[in-house]
Amino acid sequence: MSPSRILKWVTGGLEAILAIPVLGASIIIGLLWIPLFVMLVLHIITLILTKKDGGKTTGSILGIVTSCVGWIPFVGWVMHVLTAIFLMINASQPDNASANKPSAA
Repeated sequence: MSPSRILKWVTGGLEAILAIPVLGASIIIGLLWIPLFVMLVLHIITLILTKKDGGKTTGSILGIVTSCVGWIPFVGWVMHVLTAIFLMINASQPDNASANKPSAA
């Protein structure tokens, strides 16, 4: 499994946690919106690695947008849910670059 797919699973899981209404809001507000900045950095790293691996970038781009608008109460919740779903779907699909490589077996 490529590093970009692993990061998609990780960021997708973190987005799913932030999408839990009371828990996610408590984490974000309690830590003074720092989790949104951390997620922004993780989504940018994931996007760069995904581009390099030839994978789908939809989830990472959506994650970057979510990190920028996540402070808006209802909009942030919807965006966290959508981002988690897209990242998990993208993570379950093989990258184009790894699909073209011959297997070692």
